[in-house]
Amino acid sequence: MATVDPAAQDNYIYNRLLKERIIWLGSEVRDENANAICSQLLLLSAEDPEKDIYLYINSPGGSVTAGMAIYDTMQFIPNDVVTVATGLAASMGQFLLSSGTKGKRYATPNARILMHQPSGGIGGTASDIKIQAELILHMKKVMAELTAEQTGQTVETILKDNDRDKWFTATEALAYGFFDKISAHAGSVAGGGGTANSSNSETPSTSEK
Repeated sequence: MATVDPAAQDNYIYNRLLKERIIWLGSEVRDENANAICSQLLLLSAEDPEKDIYLYINSPGGSVTAGMAIYDTMQFIPNDVVTVATGLAASMGQFLLSSGTKGKRYATPNARILMHQPSGGIGGTASDIKIQAELILHMKKVMAELTAEQTGQTVETILKDNDRDKWFTATEALAYGFFDKISAHAGSVAGGGGTANSSNSETPSTSEK
């Protein structure tokens, strides 16, 4: 009996999802998968600049620079990007969830959200350490300002709350403003969450990116 290559099977599944305009982030945010996700966003936008794109997130976070590449691409394209958190949206995963088009950001009932400030390994000479620390502080400020805009919280509140790991249930995260609706079924997500063939033709754009 022929064996099935798991990697080939995964590629088939992800490619099949891509045909439905669904992108899956199911691991740490790294340069490799960030490049793939940015490419997929651009490809789907080129295929149809008006139809929604669906980004599903189950991620513990990861690289800030890789995540910001995804964020910038989400803002760059004209499409509404529907974000759905399932399982875990932590750190950069939380940020990308909140970066979806306002009104089209969702989480499943048992999803958990984690917010904390950006961090990074610091080493080298005293001058190197100073430069790296300044970069981290700058990114902390930028992300706090963006998160405040996304959630409706003040920058001061974001900086206070992300000083240490802060966990949220789906209900708590909804109240905080990380996303717009808790959805237990695809039918309650804009366009059926990409699972309905006619979804995007029935879903008007609500772009506020």
